[in-house]
Amino acid sequence: PAGNGPRLFCFPHAGGSATAYLQLARSLPSAFDVVSLQYPGRQDRYREEPFTDLDDLVGAVAEQLAGEVAAEPERPYALFGHSMGALVAFETARLLARDGLPRPQRLFLSGRGAPDGRDSAFGRFDDADVLADVRRLGGTEQAMLDDPEILEIVLPALRADYRILGTFTWRGGEPLDVPVTALTGDSDPMTTVDDMWTWRAHTSRDFGLKVFPGGHFYLFDQLGPVAGAVTEGLAARTVAV
Repeated sequence: PAGNGPRLFCFPHAGGSATAYLQLARSLPSAFDVVSLQYPGRQDRYREEPFTDLDDLVGAVAEQLAGEVAAEPERPYALFGHSMGALVAFETARLLARDGLPRPQRLFLSGRGAPDGRDSAFGRFDDADVLADVRRLGGTEQAMLDDPEILEIVLPALRADYRILGTFTWRGGEPLDVPVTALTGDSDPMTTVDDMWTWRAHTSRDFGLKVFPGGHFYLFDQLGPVAGAVTEGLAARTVAV
């Protein structure tokens, strides 16, 4: 959708692409303008080298968003990130704040705990480990993972994204002056409900947690309820706490 209401910038999961949010976009009110970000190294940007460092990725995304926001400074916007996308969205919001740009109306952070949480072993993964992890989390057609030609296309972006996650180091920072809604599946093998509560310490505004039935990619099976949570979050009046 490309309406004249709030703009929702969506950040894909590791190995994911802009089309991951197509069904969610269709489930939101038509007034929303949903902008799904496409990182280098996938789909129409396949021939571009993917980022392997979070700061580089966040810098490029923030530059793109800064132009979009500056073009319509009065138009409210929000960020939605799932899994790795939650980390990229959060760090992008921090960079935009440091640059003095208008703040997002809300952050929607899904399927990944706060960056100061548990360490991961992502950086130690070889291709076999990456693929085993992707299979464990679901969300990718099994036949695609078993097709050598498709693997040749998707593996470079997956490798790069897992390297981003494995080399990221939390450097600390003040809580964001932006409301946060955390979302998760109740049977996610990677992220617990307690993990999602850790986002509460990273906002000085209101915080809410929405738990849905499902695993790591619950949002693809819960499109209506997730769209409802986004709509509710952007309609809410917020106060400092």
